[in-house]
Amino acid sequence: MKNIPVVKIGLVAVSRDCFPIELSRKRRGLLMAECRKLGLPVKEIPTIIENEKDALKVLDELQAAGVNSLVLYLGNFGPEGPTTILAQRFQGPVMFAAAAEETGKDLINGRGDAYCGMLNSSYNQGLRKIRAYIPEYPVGTPDEVAGMIKGFVPVARIMLGLRRLKIFSFGPRPFDFLACNAPIKSLYDIGVEIMENSELDLYDLFLKAKGAPEIKAVSRDMAKELGAGNTYPDLLEKLAQYEVALTKFMEQNLGASDYGIFANKCWPAYETYFGFVPCYVNSRLATRGIPVSCEVDIYGALSEYIATCATELPAALLDINNTVPYDMYKKNKAAVAGYKANDLFMGFHCGNTSSTCLIQGGLKYQLIMHRLQEPGKEPNITRGTLEGRIKVGDVTIFRLQSTADSILRSYMAEGEVLDIDPQSFGGIGVIAVKEMGRFYRHVLIEKRFPHHTVVAFAPVAKTLYAAMRMLEVEDIGFNRPAGMLYKTENPF
Repeated sequence: MKNIPVVKIGLVAVSRDCFPIELSRKRRGLLMAECRKLGLPVKEIPTIIENEKDALKVLDELQAAGVNSLVLYLGNFGPEGPTTILAQRFQGPVMFAAAAEETGKDLINGRGDAYCGMLNSSYNQGLRKIRAYIPEYPVGTPDEVAGMIKGFVPVARIMLGLRRLKIFSFGPRPFDFLACNAPIKSLYDIGVEIMENSELDLYDLFLKAKGAPEIKAVSRDMAKELGAGNTYPDLLEKLAQYEVALTKFMEQNLGASDYGIFANKCWPAYETYFGFVPCYVNSRLATRGIPVSCEVDIYGALSEYIATCATELPAALLDINNTVPYDMYKKNKAAVAGYKANDLFMGFHCGNTSSTCLIQGGLKYQLIMHRLQEPGKEPNITRGTLEGRIKVGDVTIFRLQSTADSILRSYMAEGEVLDIDPQSFGGIGVIAVKEMGRFYRHVLIEKRFPHHTVVAFAPVAKTLYAAMRMLEVEDIGFNRPAGMLYKTENPF
């Protein structure tokens, strides 16, 4: 995916001057060896920080090495002042970790006390207002710390992506979807740019793209992707024209940003003027790491992008749509084993899910829009969805959302798409999340989250939670297990 950052980590060791510097050097070398075993994108920075001048020297070495993320490794107690000065001045995500003692046979000259040093470091991080990534237990042997760095990589990718991201929106939210509110101050608070445009701008871009030389190639690529699902070959050129218009606009308007995503109006006037629904194009861009949210859901697009950075896979924006009927639940005993009926729901959208996440996706028409705009007629302007059953496998549902008064809230919960035929239309799947009924009531409803959720096609709640913490989101919801009450849950 070209629309997400490539993480390059600099590993910097620190040493308190009253401890042997060789201890930090040796432990850094052992850690690098473990990082290489895991294939991690880590560069060893030669200078070990003992004082403030060392910190300045390391800044130059980090720049020369071309790294964009930093791991500060306490090989011994470490000098908290110079260490946190570097973290404060480094322009990228920072992780702190510390070395555990290796053997009871060498606890005099070989004892590093980094367990203690992490405490002093954390205090100084607070003094300098540093929001760093600290693993759940940040002290370990070289193989354990390498595992921590592996967990830091997707978190760093999210943070790097958000700092260079621009959201392009077209049109206001539909009247009946005010739930997808988007106070933009919170976007600026986390370093995200936004460029708001009108529906007329979008239509103008589309018209001006007509006849572009890229259209034929994009149309052929669509036909190849759809295969037997290419039910409307006459529509592909129009859809390709729209895709070319969006991608050209993004390229020409990124400005100071490196990455772009869209939140676009897609009904009700859209179909009358464009002559199709944009869902399939949205799905194709999602495959390339460029989410395009429906209904101008700005925070939905942002959440999709975060999920894409976390997984390096396409994400989907779905409605938390409908319950699974009891007869369907009973009929599929094997598939629902271990889940209660209210642990299940159907995730649905008209047809914006990447073809890579569907079982035999096909080009269809949007049934709901057809009822509204072409009742009793053959589908024409409501064609253009990509429909199919969502593939079985692990997922994480997630959203980052601003309240109307610009307070960021988030949630995440891991689950799975079950092997159950949804027996319905759209891009749809039966999703199971443990204790979903309680989560639905005491997080989604209680915290007033909108109906759109992002589905990441991997179990990445741990990564997303860490990223939200680094963004200083204080209200983070998750699906609490049975027996662990929510604050608002009736104990009786």
